[in-house]
Amino acid sequence: MESTTDMALVLEHSIEADVSQTFAWNFRTEIANWSDPPATFLLDGPFAEGAQGTTLVPGQESLAWWIREVQTGRSFAIEMPLDRATLRFEWHFSPVSERRTKLTQRIILSGSNAAAYTQQVKTGFGPTLADGMMRIAADMVATERAANNAG
Repeated sequence: MESTTDMALVLEHSIEADVSQTFAWNFRTEIANWSDPPATFLLDGPFAEGAQGTTLVPGQESLAWWIREVQTGRSFAIEMPLDRATLRFEWHFSPVSERRTKLTQRIILSGSNAAAYTQQVKTGFGPTLADGMMRIAADMVATERAANNAG
């Protein structure tokens, strides 16, 4: 990541989910669970530091990104290069109890040309960040319950 002096924007939201830290981690690092229609997500290989992913949105150019700074079970980052800027999505998983996990997402826009993207990132992610995280937490809980009921 570039120096903090190049940061143009930081958006952050946290939510707690009634799942274990291990379950939350496994759920979020499984690309098949990433749901943000109409976008679809592809990953070249396993979820590991350095792996390349692609976001596909109908009618738009595909977006490449890379997995960075994986601390298994605790955190990872997704970095998307832009023109002289970087858009970074950091995910942190903190245990509140054995059956409850705090999920935190930080969206960081940085780089010498970050100002060119500030408004787009702010309006594209800011209004939906909290709702998106609530949906992810609800999906985690529903998936774990379904797995427990099936077993």
